[in-house]
Amino acid sequence: MNLAILDDYQHLALQSADWERLRRRGVEITAFHDAFASEEDAAARLAPFEIVCLMRERTPFPRSLIERLPRLKLVTLTGVRSPSLDANACGERGIPVSHTRVSDTGAATTELAWGLIIAAARDLARAERGMRAGGWHAGLAGGMVLEGRRLGLLGLGKLGGRMARIGAAFGMDIAAWSPNLTRERAAAAGAALLGKQQLFESADVLSIHLVLGERTRGLVGAAELARMKPGAILVNTSRGPIVDEAALLAALKRGRPGHAALDVYDREPLPADHPLRKLDNVTLTPHLGYVSSDVYRAFYADTVDNVEAWLDGKPQRLLNPEALA
Repeated sequence: MNLAILDDYQHLALQSADWERLRRRGVEITAFHDAFASEEDAAARLAPFEIVCLMRERTPFPRSLIERLPRLKLVTLTGVRSPSLDANACGERGIPVSHTRVSDTGAATTELAWGLIIAAARDLARAERGMRAGGWHAGLAGGMVLEGRRLGLLGLGKLGGRMARIGAAFGMDIAAWSPNLTRERAAAAGAALLGKQQLFESADVLSIHLVLGERTRGLVGAAELARMKPGAILVNTSRGPIVDEAALLAALKRGRPGHAALDVYDREPLPADHPLRKLDNVTLTPHLGYVSSDVYRAFYADTVDNVEAWLDGKPQRLLNPEALA
């Protein structure tokens, strides 16, 4: 039995759980540390494997790929959802999809979002590069003090609520908008409910905390970006396609908003020659929102449990129970 661990970019998967439990049962384990170049590449390299362990939304797993993997018998997924995995196609083939428990309460992503906000507000990335190059203050603007500024939250759910509480601790004025947000829910989170247009016009820091779907894809486009203040910071730790990437590039070149702090992108990993990498008014991190040693340990421990349960003929935590019918 062959098991593939996909997208182990940091070489941490095998250190994060007791995989020996599976090896003792004859399971051969291979960790892939790079992203597949294409669906054809994925199909060719995954052809020998009966079990595939997916890291959430890193490698897309559509029906077309599943149909090209005749040996596939089990898919395990870290987290509880992945729009890029066609669980129905797996079910039609009788392939169970096991998920892991929710191990991240949102703390990891929220903390990263605030790291990006502070880095952008004080231009820490440029300052750090300058220091390493032997410089001092050259090229640095004055920076933004957060106290007294407006934090605009596009989305006020679990993560948005965390952002609001921390923003209040910084002494920021908190405002929010989302398609279904009510004045009462906003007030309960300590935020003022604004119209979408007003939020973009008035926010000094605008942070996105929405789920990607048909209603939110491209929600932040050229019109919204043009309304932002020249000194404003746009932060996205949610999903790249919520922001129109071409519009964002054009807006940043015009200096409105003044800075973008991004952890997510239309295409991941971000191509080495992507124009975002060349702009000075952008702070970039490689989709680290949920990435932490604590989360990895929980994800992969549950993954080992899921594979062992399937080997015992008792697959658990199924996204597609119809696969067993």
